[in-house]
Amino acid sequence: MSFRIDHDSLGEVKVSVNAYYGPFTSRAMEQYRVTGYKSHINLIKAYVMIKRSAALANSELGVLDEKIAKAIIQACDEILSGQFLDQFVIEAINSGAGTAFNMNTNEIIANRALEILGKSKGDYTTINPNDHVNMSQSSNDTFPTAMHIAILMNITLTIKSLDTLIESLKKKSIDFKNIIKVGRTHLMDAIPVTLGSEFEEYVFSLERCKEEIINCQRNLEYIGIGGTAVGTGANTPKGYRENVVKHLSNISGINLKMSKNLHFFLQSKFDIANCSSGLRNLALELIKIANDLRLMASGPIAGFAEIFIAAVHPGSSIMPGKVNPSLAECLNMICFDIVGKDVSVAMAAQAGQFELNVMMPSMLKNVLEVTDMLINFLPIFAKNFIDGILPNSEKLKEQMEKSPILITLLNPYLGYLKAAEIYKESLKTGRGIRELVLEKKLMKERELEDALSYERILGMA
Repeated sequence: MSFRIDHDSLGEVKVSVNAYYGPFTSRAMEQYRVTGYKSHINLIKAYVMIKRSAALANSELGVLDEKIAKAIIQACDEILSGQFLDQFVIEAINSGAGTAFNMNTNEIIANRALEILGKSKGDYTTINPNDHVNMSQSSNDTFPTAMHIAILMNITLTIKSLDTLIESLKKKSIDFKNIIKVGRTHLMDAIPVTLGSEFEEYVFSLERCKEEIINCQRNLEYIGIGGTAVGTGANTPKGYRENVVKHLSNISGINLKMSKNLHFFLQSKFDIANCSSGLRNLALELIKIANDLRLMASGPIAGFAEIFIAAVHPGSSIMPGKVNPSLAECLNMICFDIVGKDVSVAMAAQAGQFELNVMMPSMLKNVLEVTDMLINFLPIFAKNFIDGILPNSEKLKEQMEKSPILITLLNPYLGYLKAAEIYKESLKTGRGIRELVLEKKLMKERELEDALSYERILGMA
């Protein structure tokens, strides 16, 4: 491999002659070998948008040469169009505060801008990664700003995927609205409900989760670009903050606003932790829904067998014809991972000291991975699992007719003790509640039918 010699504050560094990154990145590549995975595409886009917006703002304020600014902006536009992405080689978990990733970005843009001006890569006296591309910036304000933008990009898609699942569940709640089944508390038979009402609850809970995520989304629109190293805005020209936020809003398409306290933005990761916990709470609801559906589908002989699910692939390598709730199981595993990642985010959020939280790269990695999983899988779960659910109507009807728990609805007519006596006899003999009550002449037939009517069962009368 051919090399060029680049220079930084520590001395000479060998860099691949074809590389657009430079000495800082080359040094960092040797240190941060963690996951084997490169940084998220939305972090790359967000960071390049920041560099482009900063070049525009600095040029307009007269502190950055117009020719250099134009070259930087063109380099950023090329990257945003999909070029040079292979040059972003720093892993998601890297140096504290993401300095290595910031410099990876600065060096790529600087070297491409040098080419645009007809210069050689590594000619940092003409365009310098620190002095020009990083002008009026620090890793300490650019990385958390990029965090917010990258997460906002993913949150938008997460909400879209969640909406797909909500819509599928909503359709089932309507389809099943008149299907009465035995309710359960403590996993034991309880007062009847409808299959539709159970699905309605799933819809309601997910819509609540969505509301909380949208609220987190609004808070993430506040950014602290221009705070530089410690939130004081050192080394920025007057008017820079307002200008750079305006340009960043335009190119990102997000209604970004300046944080009301730049020190808070650098020190506290409250908004990131809040977003992560909102996603965790969504995961908890999804786990509950998946577990309910797995129980409802259990059987088909020895389980609840209340619903039929579509086979997405053979359920067993040894048992022919077996159908498993494989997609619900997959959703469970995804959600367990989300809960774990939220713990990691929480630990990182509390680990900041004084003027800066340096644990940001791991926080961002976790939140982006969480949202990626939800973006990818929720539409699959909706289409291939929820949409294919059918009620086992005969089984549900049979369970209802044989359920001794119907006696609960007769408490107002028989009293608790007499009702308990009938309940025990029904369990012991296997005879239905209606049959026993009529045989003992405890109620007239018409009165009994009224008490056990659809409207009474569902609390509508």
